[in-house]
Amino acid sequence: MNGPDTTGRDATEGARRAADEAARICADLIRFDTVNRGEGAARPERPAAEHVAALLDEAGASATVVEPAPGRASVLARVPGTDPAWPAFLIHGHLDVVPADPAEWSVHPFSGEVRDGCVWGRGAIDMKGTLAMTLATVRRRLREGRRTRGDLVLAFLADEECTGDLGSRYVAREHREFFTGCAEAVSESGGFSVHAAGRRIYPIATGERGTTWLRLTARGTAGHGSKPAPDNAVAEIAHAVSRLAAHPWPVRLTPGVRALLDGLAGALGTTIDHDRLDAEAERLGVAGRLFAATIRNSANPTRLEAGYKVNVVPGSATAQVDGRYLPGTGEEFLATVDRLLGPKVTREFINHEDAPAADPAGATFAALAAALRAEDPAARPVPYVMAGGTDAKSFHRIGVTSYGFAPLLLGPELDYFGMFHGVDERVPLEGLAFGTRVLDRFLDTR
Repeated sequence: MNGPDTTGRDATEGARRAADEAARICADLIRFDTVNRGEGAARPERPAAEHVAALLDEAGASATVVEPAPGRASVLARVPGTDPAWPAFLIHGHLDVVPADPAEWSVHPFSGEVRDGCVWGRGAIDMKGTLAMTLATVRRRLREGRRTRGDLVLAFLADEECTGDLGSRYVAREHREFFTGCAEAVSESGGFSVHAAGRRIYPIATGERGTTWLRLTARGTAGHGSKPAPDNAVAEIAHAVSRLAAHPWPVRLTPGVRALLDGLAGALGTTIDHDRLDAEAERLGVAGRLFAATIRNSANPTRLEAGYKVNVVPGSATAQVDGRYLPGTGEEFLATVDRLLGPKVTREFINHEDAPAADPAGATFAALAAALRAEDPAARPVPYVMAGGTDAKSFHRIGVTSYGFAPLLLGPELDYFGMFHGVDERVPLEGLAFGTRVLDRFLDTR
């Protein structure tokens, strides 16, 4: 690393300025309505993307805006490092957010209002706050003439809250040159504090469940609703989704989840009975929520469609299912689904993505954990497998391993999981300041 010495007073001023910038950028990004309702019903990310590109350009990081469909824009940038032979490193995140009903909120969800020491609005946690920390940190480092050893690649993406077809999948396929030499990355959903048993646990995501969104179809004989209908498509689809919903998926302890359980046991000073994990998750409270949804596969019916008139038996009926499977269990998952559906119901993929995993014992995890401990000596970092999915899946396809790391120091009164896609989403100003310092420390190791 080269550039001016940023210890002492200069470092303190640089950190303060980055924290102020992170708060301001977060509020500004929230004010861009980038709601993604899925299946093409999305607000354009273009205005937010242009704002991000301007912030990068102003700092000297030449940004490129790419747009696979009108308005659905992402931002890419590559900041040269000091050693061309050293591996590049990727930070990626998404510009879109899920919907929010203003009638349910204490403040308008797209106001970016600062109140009670927090920035409020949709995306404060997921994940415009993280984008703001990233931008503020990168801008600080460029101002101070500090570069990572390898190239630093930045991707601010569209469409994560749907399939990523117009965001991460598109850039990984059509703009692969930006990611040349990248082997590892960080992104959302990890590095936040969880208060449990008087300790601060920081889960760092080292994997996530695979995604299998399915469309199920049952076909039968159309006819009058008053006549016997032994080949009733609506009944067949209803029976099929009922069997899926009622299925008791067995516990499957993957290496990532075992590492989490071991880490939690050590951090909390307790033992965790692997034969009673549902009960243990309940006993451990908020810490148990870190593994409750990742000890087994799941298949949740989410949509049903059939018919057009009450006295007409339709010839077909469909359902949609959100399936999630643990690393290494994809074939078992689909075989179980097929058995439960039975011979009269067919399935097709709406979206199918592998379950990526990273090394919880490797140098990058150690560097992430060390950055947290440097800013919070009480931090207890543990590996963590996410129940949901992120853009990490798209980059996994091109050989980039992602860790979930969006560092935030949260007070015990703030429920991170509850704010994720929830009402009154907000991020503390002090949490953003903490995150910028942690990210800066971590980038010193790249």
